[in-house]
Amino acid sequence: MADNAKGRIIKGVGGLYTVRLSDRDLQCRARGSFRHSNITPLVGDCVTLGIDERGDAVIDRIDERKNSLIRPPLANIDYIFVTMAAASPKPMLDMTDKLCAILEHNYITPVIVVGKCELDREYANEIKSIYEKAGYRVFILSCVTGEGIDEIQAFVDGNLAGKISAFAGASGVGKSTLLNKLFPSLELGTGEVSRKVERGKHTTRTVTLFEVCGEGGYLADTPGFSMLDFDRFDFFDIENLPNVFPEIHECVGLCKYTKCSHTKEEGCEVLKKVRRGEMAKSRHDSYVELYNVLKNKPKWK
Repeated sequence: MADNAKGRIIKGVGGLYTVRLSDRDLQCRARGSFRHSNITPLVGDCVTLGIDERGDAVIDRIDERKNSLIRPPLANIDYIFVTMAAASPKPMLDMTDKLCAILEHNYITPVIVVGKCELDREYANEIKSIYEKAGYRVFILSCVTGEGIDEIQAFVDGNLAGKISAFAGASGVGKSTLLNKLFPSLELGTGEVSRKVERGKHTTRTVTLFEVCGEGGYLADTPGFSMLDFDRFDFFDIENLPNVFPEIHECVGLCKYTKCSHTKEEGCEVLKKVRRGEMAKSRHDSYVELYNVLKNKPKWK
């Protein structure tokens, strides 16, 4: 291996990282200086390799990240497909909104996927309306009838080359079946991904990138996006909250009062938008819930 070879971390287990180079995969460790600097390489990192004193390949440098998540530990993500079912199980839209807020803060594009539309067409359409008003791309589909599969397949084929993406959603919403249809080259048995996720529910499981769509496109197989607790974890401050709801962000500066919280004030443009039906009430309810959590959260100096 040439010194200063560049690659991407596609897997990491116990301090041993698999780095994909242009011609092969190479397992190596990170230099001790990372540990002393409290820096942990993440799956998705673009790295430069070097040679240590024993002649072994080591991670020498980590390129600047566009973003990173704590759980799952993953860097440089472009798209998260937020997957839910129209029914069985019924989606928890407040959790969807929390996840989308975290993604927005990290400059990750959420794509909303509503599966099992054959079970409740009316509610699937309602969810579609809610998130299209927020400016998100929404797909309604059924893996049973095949409806909508061609549309999301076209989006995947046209957008994921050279990108890192992942699918997030509760157990039972049909992620594994959909992944098999979209990425048959992975040759995953039906239910395999969901079983992996179940095994990793109470333990830290490795994150792995699978190459898809060519041109350096990767799909992240993760143990799930489980950390959405704004009481216990610091994702962003209350000042950033309006910026992570796109339909609220476009109203910033337009309200009657300069320091409008967009929760209850007279002359609030966001509330006017809700009354006009241009923003879903459920989305505003999620915003108010997060506002109250962040407002009452103690700040440590």
